[in-house]
Amino acid sequence: KMDDDDDDVPQLSSHTLAALQEFYLEQQQREGMKTSQGFNQYSIGSIEEDWQLSQFWYSDETASCLANEAVVAAGNGGRIACVSAPSVYQKLKERDGKGFSVCILEYDRRFSVYGEEFIFYDYNHPLNLPENLLPHSFDIVIADPPYLSEECLQKTAQTIKYLTKGKILLCTGAIMEEQAAKHLGVKICKFIPKHSRNLANEFRCYVNYASGLD
Repeated sequence: KMDDDDDDVPQLSSHTLAALQEFYLEQQQREGMKTSQGFNQYSIGSIEEDWQLSQFWYSDETASCLANEAVVAAGNGGRIACVSAPSVYQKLKERDGKGFSVCILEYDRRFSVYGEEFIFYDYNHPLNLPENLLPHSFDIVIADPPYLSEECLQKTAQTIKYLTKGKILLCTGAIMEEQAAKHLGVKICKFIPKHSRNLANEFRCYVNYASGLD
């Protein structure tokens, strides 16, 4: 006698199956479009925001402005570190890295598509970094801590201070002004960064050097 266990295996309804097939087809078409259009893997939005990871990409104009500032601040042949600021990294890479080098420290492993320049980073372990990431080896560090909390800022600050030779460009909420000054000695700039999707919290830039953002 054959087993009746097969009856217990859950079956997808034809409606669910059709929806799934449609979803996969759309995904394939999106991927196909990326390939056929000479897709730029460094363009902002090439990796979609994941709000569960508190990801909000900058607008194209803001990312360009911050990338320009980083290049000028780093100087010719300078090294730039982007800590939890992937859209600035992407904008820097669009320039083909002429006259500077850059790396991205990021929790989201999707950014590992960028190869050796990607460094897995968890702000909960601020100094858990690869041995080849030497202290004070970056001319400027751009950081955008994922959460508006003093704990997150304080831990990210440890990473920033370890990496930078001195210059810091911090992007975070306006409400973090006092904590930013306390933990990193940075002051608010006139430049107001914008995101591709509007955030509820007012967002600002902070620096500890004479920048072009005022």
